[in-house]
Amino acid sequence: MKSSFSLAELEAAINYWRARSPSAGEELALCPQAAALAEPYALMILYGNSQIEVSQLEEAARDALLAWQNSLPSSSAHA
Repeated sequence: MKSSFSLAELEAAINYWRARSPSAGEELALCPQAAALAEPYALMILYGNSQIEVSQLEEAARDALLAWQNSLPSSSAHA
């Protein structure tokens, strides 16, 4: 796994999970993987950060990013 991810990569990962498991229920809750990525994504925007270190992420967010990264074509999965 990469040591850091960009804001665009977090957004892509969130969109990947939203496509795989759309929001559900009256409250339109995000799936657990997208929800795990939503908080660090929002904080990156709030604080103007363009990158986040993997070590700053909760385990669920790291797992969601790893699964998303592994879903990418091999030429871009380990860029």
